[in-house]
Amino acid sequence: MADHVTPHFHNQPGLAQVRIGAKEFMCVGALPPFDHPHIFIDMGDETEAICPYCSTHYVYDASLHGGCMPPECAYDPSQDRSARRSLEMR
Repeated sequence: MADHVTPHFHNQPGLAQVRIGAKEFMCVGALPPFDHPHIFIDMGDETEAICPYCSTHYVYDASLHGGCMPPECAYDPSQDRSARRSLEMR
């Protein structure tokens, strides 16, 4: 079993950019039920990435240690009732 969880971020506020403290992450777009497919993005050696679905501009900031700025753009799929229901139905 993996010893870490891939961070998930959203851009519900519609910001020009979201600063994040991870180079590998999931983008969900807006909050459910208006989210797009949750996609894995890997910045590699770069410090910026643009989501191909929602065009959110993510900028890496090591000082955030896996979090994001603004903090409300962090998304925890385990807290989403519709995601839990979907998993329970499988």
